[in-house]
Amino acid sequence: MTDAPEGITYAAAGVDTEAGDRAVELMKDAVRRTHGPQVLGGVGGFAGLYDFSAVSSYRRPLLATSTDGVGTKVAIAQAMDVHDTIGFDLVGMVVDDIAVVGAEPLFMTDYIACGKVHPERIADVVRGIAAACEVAGTALVGGETAEHPGLLGEDEYDVAGAATGVVEADDLLGPDKVTAGDVLIGMAASGIHSNGYSLVRAVVGHAGWTLDRHVEEFGRTLGEELLEPTRVYSADCLALARDPKAQVHAFTHVTGGGLAANLARVLPAGLVATVDRASWDVPPVFRVVRDLGAVPRTDLENTLNLGVGMVAVVGSEGADDALARCAALGVPAWVLGQVDQDDPAADRSGLVAGTKGVDAGAVRLVNDYRG
Repeated sequence: MTDAPEGITYAAAGVDTEAGDRAVELMKDAVRRTHGPQVLGGVGGFAGLYDFSAVSSYRRPLLATSTDGVGTKVAIAQAMDVHDTIGFDLVGMVVDDIAVVGAEPLFMTDYIACGKVHPERIADVVRGIAAACEVAGTALVGGETAEHPGLLGEDEYDVAGAATGVVEADDLLGPDKVTAGDVLIGMAASGIHSNGYSLVRAVVGHAGWTLDRHVEEFGRTLGEELLEPTRVYSADCLALARDPKAQVHAFTHVTGGGLAANLARVLPAGLVATVDRASWDVPPVFRVVRDLGAVPRTDLENTLNLGVGMVAVVGSEGADDALARCAALGVPAWVLGQVDQDDPAADRSGLVAGTKGVDAGAVRLVNDYRG
């Protein structure tokens, strides 16, 4: 086949493979920093390779996997032209879902779809992913960047990722270990994290607020507050779970659906968790969203984390040790509530149960928030 004069090239169609290669050159050192001796082959292979032989010491290794994205928070990053923090949001959303079952996240891959490859921008995104993987102790073993001209605008992109971890079957955390009398330990969120941005963006858009607006309650601009990276909990959760004095029975990652809906997923049927709204100070960003949009409390609670990013369910005798361990790890934590036996004759109003299709326990939020 011969080339037609002035024919249509791949570049003319909107795909620049050389730009993709430049992006890889810019990001590869950051990716390599996440690699330990278990990662084989380096950067650029068709598949990431991970030496899994260490699990030979496990009696019954269970693989755990999770995948997620960042959602419409990427619109904030694009509007502000700040792209090196979104990686923490992606990694947090993925690896922390693995840590909740007690699994160590071993490796992760990422996928970036964009309208046009801007090498420095793509490299910034991946450098953020790699930095967050270092915090989580997870190897970034591969990824893909795809140009989709005509589907996405030149300055638009979306990110997604997947991770795999392993846990000894006897150490698996979850509803089977939760009992009446357990204590709920709330672990502070760093901000909105990566869920609920469609609501938040609608509120600030309706109010006519711009991202460069300085907000006194935040001590910085609106955009800077909304772009605050997600706290990555996995390493801290695993350290807490491995402390026998803490008596960790389960974790729940507070993502889409809010605190009650996610907590209910890790409770066995027949138990009810009571969460005290007055046990923590709701961060200013959530109060501003509430007041600015006159958002009903039910919508806030069903959409945003309201300052609680992770919950540990621990034995009653382990609560003090769990709090001390969190303090040593630098994670603000407090007693959020407790788990009790369900009373079928009790008032059922306000109970949250049956979320995410899981037939499990229930959660009731009581009292009023501070402020």
